[in-house]
Amino acid sequence: MKARVTSWLAQTNHAAFSIYAIAAAFITYFSMYSFRKPFTAGIYEGMTVWGMDYKTIAVMMQIVGYTLSKFLGIKFVAELRASTRIVVILVLMGIAWVTLLFFAIIPRPYNIAFLFLNGLPLGMIWGVVFSFLEGRRFTELLGAGMATSFIVSSGIVKATGRSLVVNHGISEFWMPFLTGAIYMPALLIGTLMLSAIPAPTETDELYRTKRVPMDRAARRRFFARFALGILLMATIYVALTIFRDVRDNFAVEIWSALGYADKPGILATAEIPIALAVLLIVGAMIFIKNNRVAFYLNQAIIIFAGLLLLSTTFIFVRYGMNPALWMILNGFSMYLAYIAYHTFLFERWIALFRYESNIGFLMYIVDAFGYLGSVSILMLKNFGNLSSSWLSLFIKITYVTALLTMVLGIAGTIYFINKEKRQDASSEAPQTD
Repeated sequence: MKARVTSWLAQTNHAAFSIYAIAAAFITYFSMYSFRKPFTAGIYEGMTVWGMDYKTIAVMMQIVGYTLSKFLGIKFVAELRASTRIVVILVLMGIAWVTLLFFAIIPRPYNIAFLFLNGLPLGMIWGVVFSFLEGRRFTELLGAGMATSFIVSSGIVKATGRSLVVNHGISEFWMPFLTGAIYMPALLIGTLMLSAIPAPTETDELYRTKRVPMDRAARRRFFARFALGILLMATIYVALTIFRDVRDNFAVEIWSALGYADKPGILATAEIPIALAVLLIVGAMIFIKNNRVAFYLNQAIIIFAGLLLLSTTFIFVRYGMNPALWMILNGFSMYLAYIAYHTFLFERWIALFRYESNIGFLMYIVDAFGYLGSVSILMLKNFGNLSSSWLSLFIKITYVTALLTMVLGIAGTIYFINKEKRQDASSEAPQTD
């Protein structure tokens, strides 16, 4: 059956292929969130670990594991070969689910260690799943479809987990494992669908450059060539990741501070319009065939997102704005830039400079340092002298993120323009590895 589906996908029209590939990636990555995020739907009220807030330490432990996974992924995902991808997904997800079982049965506070182990395998899932989509004429659309999963999935799986606690009396410690069990069939279906997707065609490679595994030497050559550009883009991504993680991991606390403590459904419903708007904008990039135009439009989108984030937050703080509208707008601003990284920034970067490589290498560099930033903020909040509420801290992070996104986005645009000019001036041949 798999062979028949693969044959059909190789011959069908672009619309049918895109719908199938988006569905496969969306389902698989959505399912990953059911193993990663449900525990954050617990409040763990009054619980402490060595005199510190239990939930904050729990979130920190998982992010530390997730961060380490991203650093490991720079090598692991960049070197990944197509023949092993499906087995890798199933093994990594299976390990993550088992850690949630131990989180439930091991006494507190020792169970927190299993959240660290939970983060270790999950951090590599994105790169494995996205490797099925990159290097195609419609990668932006496929990536946007996949990316909407992590806009809506976090809220939905947390709403599922919260419902198990509130409506069914499930312990906050068993809730994550049972939430994973609910979405396990979807994971298996999504993974099976991914396995049938054929490799990029010769025409895809002509438009977007061939994607290949990158060994250590290849990674060093790529980094040496684009070091400053990687640094600028990574710094923006660090700010966006910190913003996203605080907004996501402490959504319950932030929404409660805004006056929505008795409306848990808003955790899911507020993210739906964000997902739809971002999908439409990012997906529309497939209509831009010129890689140069698309790449610099991407830079403009990132800069605009920073400007929108800054202006809406300023209005909310200084003049007042409906809190729900502000959360939707700041989520839209952040995800517009954040998803640009996951869909077409690196895709068009590789295609513009005709450099045979893969997105996994670039994505895991910025992801690793992005999550390292998130861990740093959590440690500062918990161990430093920050006594402000999560809402107050979130507003401060919003301002910093907006400014960095605008300023470094402009600097990055100038860098890549000059990089192109130097390449043209030296008549540099296309690089291959």
